[in-house]
Amino acid sequence: MLMNEKIKAAEVELTGLQGEDLGIIPTRDALKMAKELKVDLICLSLATSPPPCKLVSRAEYLADRDQEKKKERKEAKGIKVKEIRLSAFIEDHDYDTKKRQAERILQAGDAVQLTVRLEKKEAEAAKELVQQLVKDLRHCGRQDKGIQVSGKQVIAHLLPL
Repeated sequence: MLMNEKIKAAEVELTGLQGEDLGIIPTRDALKMAKELKVDLICLSLATSPPPCKLVSRAEYLADRDQEKKKERKEAKGIKVKEIRLSAFIEDHDYDTKKRQAERILQAGDAVQLTVRLEKKEAEAAKELVQQLVKDLRHCGRQDKGIQVSGKQVIAHLLPL
């Protein structure tokens, strides 16, 4: 990223502090304007002629760059899947606690796997419990696949919105 005197182009396409278009002006005039406003002249791209440049305060520029890097790292990391285990016959308070936990995970950008371990003949009750939980979490997550009922457990996957 080129800044201030390192910009060697004869003229630049300048954008002001509030994003207003100032047109194509000589680089010397753009540098003089940046010094008067006590900000930096930053070249956004060298691909076009004249290069687009912007008047930006250094602190704002550094904060934006750090925020973009942080966002790129988060996107590169991908989505984690976190499991929440339940029992088929759960108390209301415990249900609310698990629901809040799932909401927190979904709002943080991670996926949730709801798992109900089965004992004896609990398959229908477990399936109804998972359906209710998926319905209650619809505002912060969407169901990935259908509810999977296997021999020993009932599973549902929720992805963040």
